[in-house]
Amino acid sequence: MDRFEAMNVFCKVVELGSFAAAAERLDISTSATSRMIAQLETTLQARLLNRTTRRISLTEDGRGYYERCLQLLSDLEEAEEMVGNASVALRGTLRLTAPVSFGAWHLAPAIADFARLHPQVKFDISLSDQQLDLIEEGLDLAIRVGELGSQNMVARPIGKARMMVCAAQDYLDANGIPAMPSELARHQCLTYAYASESHVWRFNDAEQKKLISTRVAGAVHSNNGLLLRELAAQGMGITMAPDFILQIGVDQGRLVEVLQDWAPPPLTIYAAYPSRKHLSAKVRGFAAFLQEWLAAKCPMAAKVKA
Repeated sequence: MDRFEAMNVFCKVVELGSFAAAAERLDISTSATSRMIAQLETTLQARLLNRTTRRISLTEDGRGYYERCLQLLSDLEEAEEMVGNASVALRGTLRLTAPVSFGAWHLAPAIADFARLHPQVKFDISLSDQQLDLIEEGLDLAIRVGELGSQNMVARPIGKARMMVCAAQDYLDANGIPAMPSELARHQCLTYAYASESHVWRFNDAEQKKLISTRVAGAVHSNNGLLLRELAAQGMGITMAPDFILQIGVDQGRLVEVLQDWAPPPLTIYAAYPSRKHLSAKVRGFAAFLQEWLAAKCPMAAKVKA
């Protein structure tokens, strides 16, 4: 049994969820696929997959083995490409996660630009405002905005997101425009569930010399920034969110930015990945590309000081 071939078959079965789908993708028979997995389990003396008539799932041993296989196969692919080449051609599947709004507003056009330069790289993308576990989900890379979550990762800053406070003009006409953060206490504020302190908004004072904290409350509390933006545009209250969520509402004339003299601290955008000694070329390449893309395409964020 070729160990690397068996590992590749095993990873493909897990990825596609069935022996038949993996066999078709790899252009081998289903019986050969099943036989290689059985031989692999015999060699390892461990069951890797739970099999039923309807689905397969990873065992606890299988999950750990799958994570290591992904990295080993990625390292092998990169090593083979490096032999005899002055530069590594990026290729393979990059599995990444990012917040929903950031993914739609920034990640989609960045990936399109990257794909034109590196057509052999494929993407498997999970957009979620919850912070997925990279190891458990078999992900190569996470784009995190603000909070990093798990510390079992390597993370590097790749940009900034400017925070904005916005409301609809109709709401401001009816309730007044807050002139300072303390006045938010009498306003309906639409709050975000995944913020580190969802009912506390922070601002820099006019001279940006100290941080001011203001407790806010309102009729709506949600785990989705796009929903809060749309509710604000409908006159439900004031919301605070990164520019990649709110700027489009301002550009369209549906929202008005307030408290601009009390700029909230920006959020750092990170590229985060599991703590591994060696990162594949595609992960390093995309993280570096995204950092350059954000600097070039997001001038407002680039102007924000760290």
